[in-house]
Amino acid sequence: MKQNMSSQMLKGILQGMMLIILSRKPDYGYGISKQMNDYGLEGIPKGTIYPLLAAMERRGLIIGKMQPSQEGPDRKYYYVTPAGEVEKQAFLLEWDILANVVNRMIEGERK
Repeated sequence: MKQNMSSQMLKGILQGMMLIILSRKPDYGYGISKQMNDYGLEGIPKGTIYPLLAAMERRGLIIGKMQPSQEGPDRKYYYVTPAGEVEKQAFLLEWDILANVVNRMIEGERK
């Protein structure tokens, strides 16, 4: 159960991060993975990113469009929908609240 809860929390955080990344510029799965690596999340397997993208697309948060690639086969680029933008804003607000609570708790522990 504990691992399951951590997995669900991680998926929510990854979804929020992916919405932030895609709201800056549409990208494809591997490009998103590379950007997450740049932020220090090297350990996120591709087997997590692609199913999450599919779930986000089913929920209408993003839309995928096949586009030609100069480096090989066509790639599916993802774009944030208006519903995805609302979800991103909700994530940012919830993150601020959660980070505040956790930081206060940690500060109290260190005193």
